[in-house]
This record gives sequence, structure tokens and C-alpha cells, in this order.
Amino acid sequence: MKNDLENGKKFYDGVMATFDHAASFTDIEPGLLHQIKICNSIYKFYFPIEVEGKLQVIEGIRVQHSHHKTPTKGGIRYSEFVNEDEVKALATLMTFKCAVVDVPFGGAKGGVKISPSKYTERQLERITRRYTTELIKKSMIGAAIDVPAPDYGSGSREMAWIADTYATFKYDDLNSLGCVTGKPLGQGGIQGRTEATGQGLFFGVREALSITEDMKKLGLEPGLSGKKVIVQGLGNVGYYSSLFCQKGGAIIVGIAEREGGIYNPDGLDVDSVFRHRSETKSILNYPGAKNYTNSLELLEADCDILIPAALENQITQENAPRIKARIIAEGANGPVTKNAEHILLQKNVMIIPDLYLNAGGVTVSYFEWLKNLSHVRFGRMEKRFHEMANSELITAVEKVTGKQLDSRDRKILVHGPDEIDLVRSGLEETMLFAYNEIREIKMKNSKIEDLRTAAFVSGIRKLGVSYQALGIFP
Repeated sequence: MKNDLENGKKFYDGVMATFDHAASFTDIEPGLLHQIKICNSIYKFYFPIEVEGKLQVIEGIRVQHSHHKTPTKGGIRYSEFVNEDEVKALATLMTFKCAVVDVPFGGAKGGVKISPSKYTERQLERITRRYTTELIKKSMIGAAIDVPAPDYGSGSREMAWIADTYATFKYDDLNSLGCVTGKPLGQGGIQGRTEATGQGLFFGVREALSITEDMKKLGLEPGLSGKKVIVQGLGNVGYYSSLFCQKGGAIIVGIAEREGGIYNPDGLDVDSVFRHRSETKSILNYPGAKNYTNSLELLEADCDILIPAALENQITQENAPRIKARIIAEGANGPVTKNAEHILLQKNVMIIPDLYLNAGGVTVSYFEWLKNLSHVRFGRMEKRFHEMANSELITAVEKVTGKQLDSRDRKILVHGPDEIDLVRSGLEETMLFAYNEIREIKMKNSKIEDLRTAAFVSGIRKLGVSYQALGIFP
């Protein structure tokens, strides 16, 4: 318990220190900076549920960091390690994450202090519905107020329970489905949301690696192809980021999980490893791979890119000197401590920050929210129109040239965009534009040494403009 609180405070203090450092590169006056920095609302509460005939008190929390734009947005974490400082840090990061990728939400975060594995599905449902009820009582949830999403320990199932509970209380709210994102497809969800964070990470890493000038400074050839990658975590973010990187030509040489890690310099097949863990309940003893009983030791193995996609504070001043990766791509929130970052930057390691790199989830959540408010599936109105127009154009070209396309090529060229196409296109555009925006900030100011500071500068400036537009500050 004491360690959890200490880690949470360390995490929050690290975020605040990064903010203060980045703020020094802006010309925003101190009063406005203070407003941008602090958490606006913190609601901590307790509620009882019955577990095997006995009452058990559950702790819940919801933090709304910034109301410069509404609704606020952020996941709900189900973990026995949840504490106030951790949630405040995550809510703060969420504000700047949304700003960096131009998603018009304020930041928020929630937590339920439980270990989900210790409860039945029915008990988890009751906990989730009661948590939602507490938020409804305080008007801290709604499509125009605060929109939760999945996080560590929660998923689409929990989001469906939240949406149903909200609709029960707010039966006259036409936009009730927009009260939460990350829902199942049949209950107002959107295609591409499950893999969004991992795919967004892939887009960001691929874009960073495409810049020859930056790769030359790291001693790497441009491009993702052939790069050796170690991934920590085989959950949603770790699985999809490694899968997309593998499809993009990278070699996944190591995968770490809580029970240990595996390493093979010739490469691991991500889907095969995932199946192995599902069947044996452990990542260890995968055929052809070397076992690491301590998963943190695997982070120090030889690779070009390290993707920490589990929890915060995984790379510290203790193990940072032994990290061999040239690029650290933060899939988790806060996986690198402030002291560790200082050591890594001195070693000329590029850190692509969580503030930007794991924003794929909230980006596609934004698309889901828009879908819920518009009450129409993306692509429904234009897909057939584009297919008809494309077909007529190809027919005209065939008449002029006298050449006929085969059915396969014609099908590819005629295809009109459906929801998944539009979601992935929107996500890719968002991630590429945001990366080049923060990189430009770094390049224009020689005193800004890292992308994290540049990302915070981007977010702070955008929040400053928003507050000034509200007329609160001159």
C-alpha cells in the first residue's frame, strides 16, 4: 500500500516537473499556467457491495483535470494499485494528449480499486453499475459532460454496462450512447477501436523512423523494416503494436509479461506467442526462445526499439544505464521515470513520448463519440456513391484504352470507404500530423532536447489559446 502511494506520487511529481520544464519555453503568464496545470475536480467515493454474503467497501475515484473543452475524456482503471496521485497524473496526461492530437476534449481519468481477477463477472457488473451510479449522482458522466473509456483492467464489457446504466437513469437523453466509448460494436461502438492504441503507436513509430536526418543521429537506417523490437506487455496495446510492427517489417525479438519474458534474436511470431500464452497460461517456454524469469531484465536485451506497453515506472534510474535500445516508444502511460529519462537522453536515446504515442485510443474514441452523436455509421451515406462513381470512371477508361481490368483489380479500385477504412485513415492522418507538429517545435528551439518537452509545449500553447478564447484570461 505504501509503495503504491509512493509510486503514484512519484508519477504525478514527474508529470508536474515535465510540465514546469515545458512551460518555461512558452510566453504564457503564470496565472494561466497555474490554471492549465491543476486538476479542476477530484471526486473520491466509497460504496458497498455484497460478496459471498459479506459486505465489501469499494473505493472509486474520478478526476477531471481540465474543462477548457467539454466533455472531459479518460479511461477507468480497474486495479488494486489505484491511488489518487496516479489518477491525477493520468488525467493530466490525458488533457495534453488530447491537445497534442487536436481531439477537442478535456482530460479525465477514473479508477476502481479492485483486482478484477478476484471477482466473478456478476460481481464486476454490480461494481461497474454502482460506480456509474455514483458518477451520475454528481453529474460527472454524460456525452456533453465526461466520457469514460476502457483502461487497464477494463474493456468493452464494462463500457457496455456503463452505457446501459446511464441510459436507465437518463432514459430521455437522445445521446445517451455517447456517455462512454470503447463499447461493443452492437452497442454503439466503432470498428477499429480495439486495436486503435496499438495501431496508432505503429503509425507514430513508422513516421519517426521515416525521417533520415533523425535516424542518422541514432546510427540507424531509416524505415521500420528489419528493426529489432522488444515489447513489454502482451495486453491490448502490446499485442496490437507488436503485431502491426511485425506486419510493417520489424522483427519482434522479445516479449515480456508479468510472469517473465522470452527472447529470440531471429524473431518471434506474435500470434503464435499469444496462442501459446492462452494455452499454457504463461509466456515462458515458447519453442526456440530463451526464458527470462525477471521480465524487467528483458528490457535490457539487445534491440533497436523498445516498446514498454504495460504500466508506469518500468524504466528507472536503476536499469536505464543498461538499456540498449536506440528508440523507446512509450505504449504505456509514464513507463519511463524522470530520472531515467535524463540518463537515456544523455545516451542519445530517442524517446517517443506516451503523451503522443498512445493517443490512438482517444483519437478513435473521438470518432466513436462523433458517431454516437450523429446517429449514423461512418461510410453509410457515401460508400455506394463512391463505388458507383469509381465504377463509371473505370468503365470510361476501359472504353478509351480498349483494355479490360480483371475482376480482382476492378474490385480493389471500385471499393468505396466503409467505417474501418475511414477510421484507420483518420487515425493515420492524426498521428502523422501530430508527430511532425511536435518535431517542428523541437527543431525550431535548440534548447528543447526531447520530444516529450516539445509535446507538452504544443499542448500548453493550445490550452492557453482555448482559455483565452473563453475570455477568462487576457
